[in-house]
Amino acid sequence: MDFRSMFCCVKSLDGKKQGKKESTWRIFSLKELQLSTNNFNYDNKLGEGGFGSVYWGQLWDGSQIAVKRLKSWSNKAEMEFSVEVETLARVRHKNLLTLRGYCAEGQERLIVYDYMTNLSLLSHLHGQHSAECHLDWTRRMNIAIGAAEGIAYLHHHATPHIIHRDIKASNVLLDGDFKAQVADFGFAKFIPEGATHVTTRVKGTLGYLAPEYAMLGKASESCDVYSFGILLLELASGKKPLEKISSTLRRSITDWALPLARERKFDELADQKLNGKYVEEELKRVVFVGLICSHNQPEKRPTILEVLEMLKGDKEKCAALENHEMFVSTTVVDSGVEDSSEFISDEKEPKQEIENVKM
Repeated sequence: MDFRSMFCCVKSLDGKKQGKKESTWRIFSLKELQLSTNNFNYDNKLGEGGFGSVYWGQLWDGSQIAVKRLKSWSNKAEMEFSVEVETLARVRHKNLLTLRGYCAEGQERLIVYDYMTNLSLLSHLHGQHSAECHLDWTRRMNIAIGAAEGIAYLHHHATPHIIHRDIKASNVLLDGDFKAQVADFGFAKFIPEGATHVTTRVKGTLGYLAPEYAMLGKASESCDVYSFGILLLELASGKKPLEKISSTLRRSITDWALPLARERKFDELADQKLNGKYVEEELKRVVFVGLICSHNQPEKRPTILEVLEMLKGDKEKCAALENHEMFVSTTVVDSGVEDSSEFISDEKEPKQEIENVKM
């Protein structure tokens, strides 16, 4: 069965199984996407990664799109392309990026999405829009809750359940109203019913990888929760997941944030670009939840549904969180991470891939 016929089957079966409104994605021609992006002109490029490049485009009806163009054809690229398109076609949620369609002509593999006017969270925290200070505290809280709701849909409502495996700031896109849309499902994994995890080759980004996944290749919903915890700390503090402290060492955001959280020094934890304009109770909540999510022991992390309840201010859960042993202990273990490439590929076995990382 070729790619197109396989994918059409997925679409129709999923619609019957979940009883949901059928997605409006379609198959684009290469010529149509070339025209919409001015033949993938450099001036239209929105970003570039290990997978290839993303371009802005405009269709004949005036609607704006983002087109992900895979760098080169290979069996690995074909698999990631298939996984992302299939995953996006299965899910429909206000906080998950909407699939517009795809193109598979010759060796060209392209995925078409809605264009997100405000680009990614990364661009506002550390990139081209970081100096413009568009992210006030209200927007940051809404982004945190929105992204959590998108992940919760993947973990608990999609059929079968889905692990994203690459939750990070560049994969949280922002629409015109700064609402979060979780994106990039090339590394996603479907979880069979009753399974607690799947063992797989490690893919993802240093700084966001859960220890059990980085070391053993054990991927689970809890690994996404860990990554989301790092994202929460990043959102609250404006700091990157890994901070270079010498020519060979990086300090993780958790090692920096935990001592300050224990001492309740939230003014030092808050992003300086906020200029003190934040709700302290909410900031404290985001920091505590972020640190609990990024606990080294997966069994001590909350589920994403519990994360949502805490972020929304559930009094009982928030009170328990503040009194958690993690935030009253005086023992602080500080560790560095040796400098390495930020992106982890899947070319090697998990143990080899993280041999330069000290957890």
